[in-house]
Amino acid sequence: MLSDVEIAQGAQVEKISAAAAKLGLTDDDLEYYGKFKAKISADVWRRVEHNPNGKLILVTAITPTPAGEGKTTTSIGLADAFARRGRKVCVALREPSLGPCFGIKGGAAGGGYAQVVPMEDINLHFTGDFHAITTAHNLLAAVLDNHLQQGNELGIDVRRVVWKRVLDLNDRALRNVVVGLGGRVNGVPRETGFDITVASEMMAILCLAQDFADLKERLGKIIVAYTFAGEPVTANDLNVTGSLALLLKDAIKPNLVQTLEGTPALIHGGPFANIAHGCNSITATRLALKLANVVVTEAGFGADLGAEKFLDIKCRMSGLQPDAVVIVATVRALKMHGGVDKKNLAEANVAAVERGLDNLAKHIENVQSFGLPAVVALNDFPTDTADEIAAVENLCADMGVRFARSTVFAEGGAGGVDLSRAVEDAFNDATNFTLTYADDVDIAKKISAVATKIYGANGVTYTSAARKQLAEIERLGFGRMPVCIAKTQYSLSDDATKIGRPKNFTVTVREVKISAGAGFVVVLMGNIMTMPGLPKHPAAEQIDITPDGIISGLF
Repeated sequence: MLSDVEIAQGAQVEKISAAAAKLGLTDDDLEYYGKFKAKISADVWRRVEHNPNGKLILVTAITPTPAGEGKTTTSIGLADAFARRGRKVCVALREPSLGPCFGIKGGAAGGGYAQVVPMEDINLHFTGDFHAITTAHNLLAAVLDNHLQQGNELGIDVRRVVWKRVLDLNDRALRNVVVGLGGRVNGVPRETGFDITVASEMMAILCLAQDFADLKERLGKIIVAYTFAGEPVTANDLNVTGSLALLLKDAIKPNLVQTLEGTPALIHGGPFANIAHGCNSITATRLALKLANVVVTEAGFGADLGAEKFLDIKCRMSGLQPDAVVIVATVRALKMHGGVDKKNLAEANVAAVERGLDNLAKHIENVQSFGLPAVVALNDFPTDTADEIAAVENLCADMGVRFARSTVFAEGGAGGVDLSRAVEDAFNDATNFTLTYADDVDIAKKISAVATKIYGANGVTYTSAARKQLAEIERLGFGRMPVCIAKTQYSLSDDATKIGRPKNFTVTVREVKISAGAGFVVVLMGNIMTMPGLPKHPAAEQIDITPDGIISGLF
């Protein structure tokens, strides 16, 4: 079979204006970035904001494995399937980060015949949103260090500067650095580090802001350091909020592209649900719901991460609510959760699938705990046997959730028609949308609620540093914020080696910090890193471009 990039390069794709027209958009509504991608003007929202909302479908997955699950591929194929059935549909996705593209995971533009295009642009620089976020973030860092150099009028404790720098690449060598070396004229020496851009609070702000005014207000609230008296210092205190907003004036506008089948796609912000909240922007999702009758969106990694944050953070702040949730699984991944080595996944093993079903069952329970209808999408592989598929279908029947097989990778929208019908049936189910925790409980209780209800942990332990941070957060009045928990994506626990459905475990909180602009408290569990590293043989070694501009090796 052709590679993803070869399929995308061979597709006959119409200009982006044709996809825009399917949503009722005209040339005046678009800001073109070449022939095949555009940003949508802010004026469009003012014209459509009173339209009724379409139906919202959230696509999530079981705990990811090296075998692959295909969440983004399923999201795109499902949208194409609805389009084939005559529905006015839009898919709303997250933008890929360059880190995984040149690292190990790959991009986030789908796969096979269920892709968004131009996939090369989307997976690389796209419309420059992440570069704008990187620049704005680092401007704030530069202004902060300059303030220290120029006399430190705010009385900042150099040991309590919490604003690092960012880069949208995996680079473990930058996790911990010292800046300001080289003598007095080169700044105040201090320890700091780099995070990957997608872990930046500015990324979260871009994705959670309701509009440009809200964006600017949130930027001003960013806490960059603390004074010797223990009081927070913000971007507003450094008089740089206007400049930060200026750098993001275009980035806040949703990006319009299309699928291989011409279905409109809004791709805007928000990857990395293991170390960030992992959802595309509120502005893009909200706009899609006004322009289309059916909107398919996704959240990163398993339902314990992306879906939990979509529902407990994004929905809490925006007032949005999914009408159905799709949980993507594969027989191959279930075998891995059942203890099968990756090299043996092609061998039939019903017993391993049945053992792995514990993981799927937990994710179904998690979705049901929010009072939402769940649909399991089994992403087909040629090696799946009838008995293995039947085991998955039987579990779904026992748990009272709909089940459908998906072949969108090989067949595009045609392979998602059965899934689209199952999802449409789920729209008729009664919902009782319930969040995991209330606003008015303290941070520790919110962490405990997610850990016990969603992860299945027996409890939560804290390092001494985390306990002090928690007490300070409550003292400063941020205790009513939702929590954004960063942990490994490879387990329901905070230990990546505990696959399947772990039992009798606790999770450890090692750090708690305020993202005042984003409006949540970040909780780091286990050994999760906010700046990933590269593997021994990164994907960058396989990527190339010819003098004619033909890209190869990009998946």
